[in-house]
Amino acid sequence: MKVFVLGNICRAGVQEEAERLLPFLNEHAEVVLVDLCQERNLSEFTADIALVLGGDGAILRAARQMAYKQAPVLGINLGKLGFLADLSPDELRNCFPLVVRGEYGITRHLMFECVVTGPEGSQTFLGLNDIVVQAGPPFHIIDLDLLVDGETVSRFSGDGLIVSTPIGSTAHNLSAGGPILGQELSAFVITPICPHTLTNRSVVDSASKEYIIAVRRVDEGTTLIIDGQENLKITVQHQITIRQAPVTFGLVKVPGHSYYQTLRDKLRWGTGPNYRVEP
Repeated sequence: MKVFVLGNICRAGVQEEAERLLPFLNEHAEVVLVDLCQERNLSEFTADIALVLGGDGAILRAARQMAYKQAPVLGINLGKLGFLADLSPDELRNCFPLVVRGEYGITRHLMFECVVTGPEGSQTFLGLNDIVVQAGPPFHIIDLDLLVDGETVSRFSGDGLIVSTPIGSTAHNLSAGGPILGQELSAFVITPICPHTLTNRSVVDSASKEYIIAVRRVDEGTTLIIDGQENLKITVQHQITIRQAPVTFGLVKVPGHSYYQTLRDKLRWGTGPNYRVEP
């Protein structure tokens, strides 16, 4: 088995853990490339899986770094939550021989392309979690029109708008009151941020459609944020198009780790009230 070892060297403990893991990995597999700084063009290499050290942010960066040549990701959590990177280093050591023998599954997940068109031309970004158009200084209400397959859906007035994939539905979308989507659905969820109305609600629609955000009124600091990591200033001269990418993101699943278990363990979903014990 051929593997990439990727990660975020800026996170404490990533380099040290990589140095500890490499001798173990070399005993069981062929390590094609180690890149903890996200500097290499991974399209020049081929691997069966990518081991990503860090947190969920490191996985989002790795997905964009692999671009249109995705290798399934096995995440090792060295961060806080670890929703996507749900294995500890010790758990990796226990299960990696099983992975080498092919005793694992791969779930496939929607990725998106975000095309930003403006006076400077057109730029295309690949992402996994979400795009957010968010008000900045001086923090006035901004107005955004949403069109789906060319039909106007609504004008959103407020602090901004989130367009999320199912993978990203448990991130900014969830914090803004949006729904949790099954991770393998082919859909986008559109959630307004603090809308200045009582009627705006999240909308879930097919990923086969094209979504256009027409910018009507914004502040100087209004920003387009992709996966919480790529930032681009937005003006009324910009138009943002979101569509399904031609590639999918693969997540390696080992026995004993499931989506609903992650919801229960990481987000404390479905746990009962913490009742006070009567004396």
